[in-house]
Amino acid sequence: MALGIKLLYIYLLVAPASLPVCRILKKRELLSKVTNLKPTEELKISQRNLPHWELPGSTYFITFKTIDKYYLNDTAKEIVLDSIKFHNNKKYVLLACVVMSTHIHLILTPREIIKGSFFSLAQIMHSVKSYSANKIQKTLEKKGKIWLDEYYDRLIRNEDELFEEMSYIINNLVKDGLVKEPKSYKWHCYKDNT
Repeated sequence: MALGIKLLYIYLLVAPASLPVCRILKKRELLSKVTNLKPTEELKISQRNLPHWELPGSTYFITFKTIDKYYLNDTAKEIVLDSIKFHNNKKYVLLACVVMSTHIHLILTPREIIKGSFFSLAQIMHSVKSYSANKIQKTLEKKGKIWLDEYYDRLIRNEDELFEEMSYIINNLVKDGLVKEPKSYKWHCYKDNT
C-alpha cells in the first residue's frame, strides 16, 4: 500500500500540465491499479461454489474452514486469533470471532478505504488466511494447504440477526461442551473484549 501511495504521489508530481485535471485526480482508479485493490463500491454478487453478496457498509457473519482432516492445535489457534485481531480497525471492525479446531466464525464490518470504497470480503479473507497459513507453516513446520479456498458469508440484515449470530458465536462453545462459560475459552473475542 505504501508503494501505491508513493507511486500516486510521483504520478501527480510528474504528470504533464497538458493532462486533464480529472485524469490526475482519479485516485481510486490509480490506487486500484497500483495496489491491486478491488474495493466494494456497490452491491456485488459473485459465486464460486458458494454465493457471495457484498454491500458497502454492511456487517457479515463469515465462516471459513481448514482442509479436511487438518486440526488447529492451540499454537495454530493463537496465530489465527492474532491475525484476525491484527486487522481489526485497519481493514474491518471486528464484532466477534471464535477459532475452533476446524473452522473459524467472524462477525465484522469492512472499513472504508477511501470515501465510498470499502475493503472487500475477498481482500479481508486473503489477509487473514494468507498470513495465518504462512505463520502456522513456519511455526509448526507444516507443509501444504491449511484453509479451504471458499468461505461462507452472510450479510446481516438487522439487529435481530446480529444478536442471533453473536449469541451463536459466544454460546456455541458452551453448547458443544468445550467450556462451562464462554469467557474461559481462550480463542474467541467479541466487541466487549477485543
